[in-house]
Amino acid sequence: MKIDPRRTALLVMDYQRGILGMIESSDALVERARQAIETVRERGGHIGYVRVALTPDELAAVPETNKSFAAAKASGRAPAHDGPEAAIDERIAPREGDIVVRKRRVGAFSTTDLPEQLRGRDIDTLILAGVSTSGVVLSTLRDAADRDYRIFVIADACADPNATVHEVLTQDVFPRQADVISTAEVASLFTG
Repeated sequence: MKIDPRRTALLVMDYQRGILGMIESSDALVERARQAIETVRERGGHIGYVRVALTPDELAAVPETNKSFAAAKASGRAPAHDGPEAAIDERIAPREGDIVVRKRRVGAFSTTDLPEQLRGRDIDTLILAGVSTSGVVLSTLRDAADRDYRIFVIADACADPNATVHEVLTQDVFPRQADVISTAEVASLFTG
């Protein structure tokens, strides 16, 4: 299946210093993401960056009912909106004209203006790369599927602290709603 790069966005999600530190071989992961970004840029596609970070007021407003964010709040692990741990890795930093959103929950859509930015660029196809597979990638894929996007997941540009969970998701779960590919296959997706 060939896709139109002008209607495609690669979403690079949670490639932040604090999150990458939880992943073994994160340098290799960042390099694969860099390669995918370069390929999509060369073909004329859009690049979007999604990062999780909370202002002090947003952190204070996290309810105890939100199990993961309440735990991050209690432990002090929640990334501050302007802290170094929340910064996108400088090796794949956004460029002018890229989509950049800051989220306050797991998925890329629910607490951002990403849907409006994608609509404004007439995007109908998403390519996903992110950390973690069981977090932002899973949540974003499910939401994107409900929004009727064509979806590709770059399995080797996604990672999870639990390798078994990553394998189950990319091999058994994601193929129900997305095409799962490798970084090496990104270039072959595009027409022209």
